[in-house]
Amino acid sequence: MTRGTPPMDALRNRNNTSRLSRMIERLVTQRVCLDHAAELVRDLPGPALEIGLGKGRTYDHLRRVMPEREVFAFDRELHALPGCQPDEAHLVIGELRQTLPEALDRIGGRVALIHADIGSDDRAVDVALARFLAETLPALVRPGGVVLGDRVMPRADWVPIPLPEGVGDWPYFMYQVLQS
Repeated sequence: MTRGTPPMDALRNRNNTSRLSRMIERLVTQRVCLDHAAELVRDLPGPALEIGLGKGRTYDHLRRVMPEREVFAFDRELHALPGCQPDEAHLVIGELRQTLPEALDRIGGRVALIHADIGSDDRAVDVALARFLAETLPALVRPGGVVLGDRVMPRADWVPIPLPEGVGDWPYFMYQVLQS
């Protein structure tokens, strides 16, 4: 091992899978689930929300698979590549706990699809944020809409949707909103 190189154990998860392989599984899962969700809401009116813009990969995918819809992106800071950034009217920067409760006025009506990519290395923070989203998102999504993301957000009025065929080995969760 060369100086500054982390031990191999630090580069692998408990299943002995490389970080590259885990990233591929994540991206495959996201793409398959986003495509499926877009199909599920094809006939439902309303824009889409991308919560956790990050580098802009899933935002870019959403706007391509749903070109007829507005896609609004929310994040604390802007890190997306220039070609993967929404215009100023569709980008909301700030703490989610402040920006999401006010989002309905910004987006002009309830949405058909919400993708929440909020995962971090701190599970306790993720659980708290997922709980906040499960409490806040019902005011933003219309009945029949789909909420999907990388953290569990169970609600009695959201029905879990089985993941579609072709997903990778990465945890993802999809829900259909019954009422709100």
